[in-house]
Amino acid sequence: MAALREVGVGVVGLGWMGRLHCSSYQRIPARFPELGLRPRLRVVADPSAAAQGAALEQFEAQRAVDDAAAVFSDPSVAAVSICSPNFLHRGLALAAAEAGKPFWIEKPMGVDAAQSREIHDAARAAGVATAVGFNYRHAPAVEHIRALVREGRLGRITNVRCRMDADYAASPDGPLTWRYDRERAGAGVIADLLSHGSDLVQYVTGQAITEVSATTDVLIRDRPIPTSTGVGHGSVEVGDERGPVGNEDWVAALATLDGGAHATLESSRVARGHRSDYVLEVFGTEGSARWTFTRMNEFEVMIGDGGLEHGYTTVFAGAGHGDYGRFQPGPGIPMSFDDLKAIECAQFLAGVVGDAGDGGLGDGVTGDGAGGLGVGAGALVAPTTADGLAAAEITDAIVRSAASRSWVEVPQVDGTTRAM
Repeated sequence: MAALREVGVGVVGLGWMGRLHCSSYQRIPARFPELGLRPRLRVVADPSAAAQGAALEQFEAQRAVDDAAAVFSDPSVAAVSICSPNFLHRGLALAAAEAGKPFWIEKPMGVDAAQSREIHDAARAAGVATAVGFNYRHAPAVEHIRALVREGRLGRITNVRCRMDADYAASPDGPLTWRYDRERAGAGVIADLLSHGSDLVQYVTGQAITEVSATTDVLIRDRPIPTSTGVGHGSVEVGDERGPVGNEDWVAALATLDGGAHATLESSRVARGHRSDYVLEVFGTEGSARWTFTRMNEFEVMIGDGGLEHGYTTVFAGAGHGDYGRFQPGPGIPMSFDDLKAIECAQFLAGVVGDAGDGGLGDGVTGDGAGGLGVGAGALVAPTTADGLAAAEITDAIVRSAASRSWVEVPQVDGTTRAM
């Protein structure tokens, strides 16, 4: 067996998602051995001393620094993860592209479609592989529903429903972090959660959303101003002073797809009682299927009963569904959110080595084991900056529709992975 080829990795931002990227890289040799790769964390950039310590101690990074420029200038770094707050994405992604570094960036790519297009255009001009964090499409049940659609087993797709409800912002006393600032976070829950929903709709159906009609609201108008920083949505101290919330808490939209189907999209970040309650339902002339993230490892399906029987059959995800077999031996044993990010990580790295070819990554890839380069790259296809831009265009169109109270066309993006 050929030796694993090392891939030097850099990570910018070591909050919750940055740490998840780090652990995902560590899992690649065990879960995706056919890639023949062993990612090594060369450098992590984060302004927090505690985060730098975690990079060194928990993830065995070779270096931890406070300046992201050190990641892009390091010749041993062949691939970069961008896990910073939204308002930093544009500058970091452009720097990665300029340095010729493939990058895996969390969504939303930019705070609006204009920034997202800059990122996409820069990556395309530089010819670097990219991945965007649309992790819910990697759930084995979702991949299987997509296959049912592609095979025509649900018939002609007539309509889709997608709901992305959470309550991470349900408390009016939750801190007024950057997430509630339009200039720094973009369009609130539309960019944060509903972008996942629009990606799921397009990915599963293979159809593009072409126009939308939407309404939105800010349901919690002000929040206490934080007096400290923290990781994730909470763990932040606040004072007595409050400030205005600048972006959307809730959204509902109708959408038209280019294949003739219709979609309804809804999302809330203040839905009390809903902890990551994400639901996708696909309806066709011969059947339908539905999936919910709270029961990620199963789905429900009804196909072609001729009207003789009614109701869904519940199916547990198994080895024949997506990448389930890489993580568990048989149906009924759950996969996790972290596993979805590991799949996305593998897709990103497959693109990196597939685009570069043997020896094409310079000092960032070392070792004699060329056998893994490109293996699996055809099957492992990451959502790219084209998909990130497509979601951003939908987000912007929803914002414009809610403001004008009218139907709005969605600019179309070439090169998305929905048709693959």
